[in-house]
Amino acid sequence: MLTPPDSSVDPAATARDLSDFSEAAMRCVDSCCGAAITVADGTSERRAAATHPDLTTLLSVEFDSGQGPTSSALDAGEPVAAADLLDEERWPVYRAAALDSGIRSSVTMPFRRSEVEVTLSLYSFRPGAFAHPSLHPVVVLGEQFAQQLVRDHHYRAALAQVNQLETALDSRAVIDQASGILMHALGCGPAEAFDILRRFSQRTNRKLSAVAEEIVRSRGRSLKEQQRTE
Repeated sequence: MLTPPDSSVDPAATARDLSDFSEAAMRCVDSCCGAAITVADGTSERRAAATHPDLTTLLSVEFDSGQGPTSSALDAGEPVAAADLLDEERWPVYRAAALDSGIRSSVTMPFRRSEVEVTLSLYSFRPGAFAHPSLHPVVVLGEQFAQQLVRDHHYRAALAQVNQLETALDSRAVIDQASGILMHALGCGPAEAFDILRRFSQRTNRKLSAVAEEIVRSRGRSLKEQQRTE
């Protein structure tokens, strides 16, 4: 299944990024009447954008049927062309849908870089429209775009790790504060204070950091109230 590009899923590959790329790719080849791109980075469903709604539908036909040049190109790891769809026998469902949209020829190019997988499909109303020498500019464009997505993917992964570390540090700080409150109130050492926190967390089935935040907020009263009810 394909999903439309969504900036909430992948901030670095927004709908505008993908649409702009497909438009630029189409302009690279004179005989091209439209282009479509799909992107997957292993964290979500494959997303797609195209220069015309009919081409988005055509991609959906490919993935719903499990056949077509996009899946063939991904499997082969190299460009897959349909010189004339009137004579094409490999993908009957795709062939029928493409001809119904007036498409006579297409070429699909895969670009794999690290965790990112991109396909670019070009379409033409004319048979035999795509000769490899004329595709050199669009190949370079596809390689650059895939590499950009890899950089963005690594940046997002690093940012997520930083956020996790910041959350862990914040949790550690509030746990230390709660332990200090218990040490002062109960006259115990740090190990015993932490053990009290841990047992309270287990009894109430709550995260240790949430228990610590409540103790800090109530200056230890919440723990005393809980102990009185037991």
